[in-house]
Amino acid sequence: MSELIVGLVSVSDRASAGVYRDEGIPALEAWLKTAITAPALRFETRLIADEQPAIEAALRALVDESGCRLVLTTGGTGPAARDVTPEATLAVADKVMPGFGEQMRQISLQFVPTAILSRQVAVIRKGALIINLPGQPKSIRETLEGLKDAAGKPVVHGIFAAVPYCIDLIGGPYIETDESVVRAFRPKSALRPQPK
Repeated sequence: MSELIVGLVSVSDRASAGVYRDEGIPALEAWLKTAITAPALRFETRLIADEQPAIEAALRALVDESGCRLVLTTGGTGPAARDVTPEATLAVADKVMPGFGEQMRQISLQFVPTAILSRQVAVIRKGALIINLPGQPKSIRETLEGLKDAAGKPVVHGIFAAVPYCIDLIGGPYIETDESVVRAFRPKSALRPQPK
């Protein structure tokens, strides 16, 4: 496969109504463009309100019709009544991947005690990985990239380190990353030789 199609979904009542500019999708695009070196990237984006049927429909369409192998959502994961992104994500799931949510909260707890209020989940639908991310651009980057010390060594691994191998396991394209941003981890048996 010569490209990776990534679905980006920003869930926000106010941004989808034009009250303010969405920052989630631009932050995700910018980070992914710096982190992923191969294959080529193509984005499918959706800006939608906090409505469970609309979120479910967007997730299904991105995977089933657009051919996305990775779908990242931002927003709608707190405890408020309108926060229904996790419910919508679980409703379209074939398998739940709880480790992603556990690690995202672990990262965020390094900064704020209210990280325990976050309900982000990750799931597999058909041949795609769907992950709920935080809503703020700074938190999105920290969650994906992890925390590093002054020398650039990971202190807490970001979740994206596990994404390429997960996508390998569900039949998606082989994703390579810029190791200065995030190092994709694979067991030695899953590594492919670098092209010369």
